[in-house]
Parts: sequence; C-alpha cells; structure tokens
Amino acid sequence: MASSGVTLEDVPSVDLMTEVLRRFKCSSKPDKRLVLIGPPGSGKGTQSPIIKDEYCLCHLATGDMLRAAVAAKTPLGIKAKEAMDKGELVSDDLVVGIIDEAVKKPSCQKGFILDGFPRTVVQAEKLDNMLKKQGTKIDKVLNFAIDDSILEERITGRWIHPSSGRSYHTKFAPPKVPGVDDVTGEPLIQRKDDTAEVLKSRLEAFHKQTEPVIGYYAKKGIIAQLHAEKAPKDVTAEVQTALS
Repeated sequence: MASSGVTLEDVPSVDLMTEVLRRFKCSSKPDKRLVLIGPPGSGKGTQSPIIKDEYCLCHLATGDMLRAAVAAKTPLGIKAKEAMDKGELVSDDLVVGIIDEAVKKPSCQKGFILDGFPRTVVQAEKLDNMLKKQGTKIDKVLNFAIDDSILEERITGRWIHPSSGRSYHTKFAPPKVPGVDDVTGEPLIQRKDDTAEVLKSRLEAFHKQTEPVIGYYAKKGIIAQLHAEKAPKDVTAEVQTALS
C-alpha cells in the first residue's frame, strides 16, 4: 500500500479510519509520474493539489525542494547553497540529484508531479536519464496551453497560502474569507513577482526556453494539451480525461 511515510501508530485515533481508507484507496491507484508545463498563471498551482490527492502522488516544486535540501544540509543542499550564496544558478545536475533523492521518499511511492522542471530540453534529457537508471520514466506531460493576454489578469489577482502552496484569485477562485486560507484560516500573501512587469519577462523566458520542451515530449507521444483558459473545474475534467 502507498504510504505517506507515517506509521499508523503515529496517527491520532480520531483520524485512524480516515488514514486507513486513504491508504486503501491509494493502493488501487496506478503509479503516475507527471510533468506540468505552462506559463505563470496558467493554473498549474490550482490543479496540482487536486491531482496530488486524486492519484496519491507527491508534489515536487523545484524551488521548494532546493530550500528543503539547503535547510536539511544534505550534501546536495550544501552544494546548492554554495552556488546560491555566490549568486550563481544551481546546476542542472544538482537539481536532478535533488529530484532523484526526493522521488525515493515514501510519500512518492505512487509517483510524483514535477512542477517547474524541466525548463529546458537539456534538463528534460537529464531527468529522463536519471529516471531510466531507476527503471522508470515520465508517463504523461500536461501542457497548460493559454494565450498570453489572459495571464496578466490572472497573475495580478493571485493570492497564495505560503506553507501549503494553495492558490486563490480575487476574481476567479476567491477564498471564503478575503485574505484568509480556507483550510487553516492563516493569512494569504501576494508574491512579489506577481506583477505585469515581471510577468512579461517570465513569459519571454518561458517561450524561449520551455516551449521547446513541449516539442521534446511531443515526439515521445506523452503530451496532453489542456485548454488552460477554461474555468478550473473544466480544466480538472480535462486532466482526468488525460490521465484516465
């Protein structure tokens, strides 16, 4: 059965049946290793938690993994910190190494969602080589296709719950209470780079670097095109069709 890395002895009695049922449900789910590709504001952050819960996957965001590796002072984390302290980019090999460590954890037993990586064809090739050594591969790549003109309104109205990564929008997906996370009641924040100016430069980088990655995976026949301009529930339906 899929495990979250927590033994049943550690689960409070009141939550025990829920956890047993969750593990039973997860045991029947097929393994899936997914990559999400799309520009900022395309809805990856909205769909990731839904996919994670539905298919019992772990969610791997490269920024979060790097910060966790640095905080844990793992050998790779120490090397990453040295690069960041010098103002250098963390090398592709280091990032792939950190992903390699992450996907072996119990929480990733049923597979994973990779969000924010690969951003280049070289990174995609390195990722494939790493997974090949494990005897696995990427099963599906979800391409969140959307016109640039729609993204500015989405980005500038976006609010984030920092610790969980849950994403809200003042117009399209507002929290039940303005400025407050639905689950924890904790305050939401706006990212400093969620501005029209930053979006423009990020889109330029996306089109130049990451769009070729879509072609790379298309040649492998594992791309699923999503109409990311649709309402979240409609995109969720497309995701379910793509993964069925």
